Amino acid sequence: MGLRKMGSMLGLLGIFLLDGLLLSMAYNVHRYSFILKETNFTRLCTTKPMLTVNGQFPGPTITVRKGDRAFVNVHNNGKYGVTIHWHGVKQPQNPWSDGPENITQCPIQPGKNFTYEVIFSDEEGTLWWHAHSDWSRATVHGPIVILPERGKSYPFPKPYAEKTIVLASWFNTDVKELIDDAMAIGGDPDPSDAFTINGWPGALYNCSNETISRLPVVFGKTYLLRLVSAVMNEEMFFAIAGHNFTVVAQDGAYIKPILTSYIMITPGQTMDILLTANQPPSYYYMAARPFFESGAPFDNTTTTAILQYTNVIAAPTNISMPTLPIQTDHDSADNFTSKIKALASRDHPISVPKNVTKQILITVSVNQLPCELGAGLCGGPNGNRISASLNNISFDTPTTDILQAYYRSLPNVFDSDFPDQPPLFFNFSGVNSSTYLLPEVGTKVLLIEYGASVEIVFQGTNVGNPENHPMHLHGYSFYVVGSAYGNWNETTSPATYNLIDPPAVNTVGVPKNGWTAIRFVADNPGVWFMHCHLERHASWGMDTVLIVKNGSSKRGTSIRRPPRNLPICG
Repeated sequence: MGLRKMGSMLGLLGIFLLDGLLLSMAYNVHRYSFILKETNFTRLCTTKPMLTVNGQFPGPTITVRKGDRAFVNVHNNGKYGVTIHWHGVKQPQNPWSDGPENITQCPIQPGKNFTYEVIFSDEEGTLWWHAHSDWSRATVHGPIVILPERGKSYPFPKPYAEKTIVLASWFNTDVKELIDDAMAIGGDPDPSDAFTINGWPGALYNCSNETISRLPVVFGKTYLLRLVSAVMNEEMFFAIAGHNFTVVAQDGAYIKPILTSYIMITPGQTMDILLTANQPPSYYYMAARPFFESGAPFDNTTTTAILQYTNVIAAPTNISMPTLPIQTDHDSADNFTSKIKALASRDHPISVPKNVTKQILITVSVNQLPCELGAGLCGGPNGNRISASLNNISFDTPTTDILQAYYRSLPNVFDSDFPDQPPLFFNFSGVNSSTYLLPEVGTKVLLIEYGASVEIVFQGTNVGNPENHPMHLHGYSFYVVGSAYGNWNETTSPATYNLIDPPAVNTVGVPKNGWTAIRFVADNPGVWFMHCHLERHASWGMDTVLIVKNGSSKRGTSIRRPPRNLPICG
């Protein structure tokens, strides 16, 4: 049972440039074995077999130091092909181990194995890993803890202890069957039946009160809580009754400390939180429930766990519950997210691109397609098939992975004509008309020159069913330089940008009927997936691929050679 960590050794890290930082020094090598297998779990009075790593839900924690490497041998003893993604790990020059199915690799088939080389660079804090095949990440996921380099310390006093908290979704049904059935008829998949904290739904669900997750704390001590949102389709508010806490990092990068009574976290994001156990010793609920502003179906429930002070002999008759914002409270969501700023200190500097050489504007929409089963026979609105798009292109995942096709110049796998502007300009955040519902379907990628200073503006639209979209880019962290409601304006909007201390993240929420601007330097060559981290939207085609070309022959500017045991398509 559990994780087998198969040793550590000292290696030599080659010299390369990433995000303007020269990374060279010794690194430790860590080896892990992940066994994918079906395991029976019981929640909400329901027992089902589900795909897990090493029989655990959530899965095992990978622990490294900044700049280390991990070799993770994934053995697939499950029933279908799966890949693993190392969310937020930049993988410099190494897209071969990034993981999205049929984007950078073909799936690891049942009975086969593949060893991922996970290359850590400037990340520090908390990230996570998860399956990147269909909806298998619902049960196949776990934290990544990245400690400071040996001899270095946190930019805050050392905590008494560290704990991981994983928020996730629980489905009583088989998640693969759920999404396969929904995609077959073009309808919206059923929402989850519960949310979980460290694998348990908590006291507000049937058959759950006796198995609630507990976090023991000692009065007067400060804890570093590493929070991961592995939730499938909802942003979440999270709070702890009676306690304020301080958020000190997001997505593997430090931020200016935020003292708060709650957070809002999107699927894919991670946050590091300092909690001091300074209240009268007792039991306190920690809880999470959705922030959701769409008309789409969603899981409108609340998951709980118990913050339990040690030496408390008996639980109180009534355990305090935190006050969480209501599900549609975008003011509370904005109030928290607007406070997130990069630490931007001498020891943790940032380098925001000031002179943009590649400008990209991408509309983000939920769409509809005609029903191929016959007029009116699909499960979406008006009997159509639900779709989603970026710049009105609904992504069609190929059967041969794009990275191999690009690296080996294989024809007829993708088209390199993803538009860097919307094909049609209209009042994006105001108009809701069937005129704009129909997208083009295709496997289109966007080519970017090595070294370009890139700005991407994600523009939410009112087409279809608008909502907040957590956009995730593989292979990079990016600076969130601006965000607002309404339509982005090329003249007035840049004047509102924060170019002093914008946070460096890998996943950012694009507000409903609003826009978000990000910047990064394209200095990591490879094939990198970009998609909404709401699984419904990703399944419907709210995805694309950025291909950052190789640079010069200078070391560190070209994609590495593929590993020998790369899974074969077909």
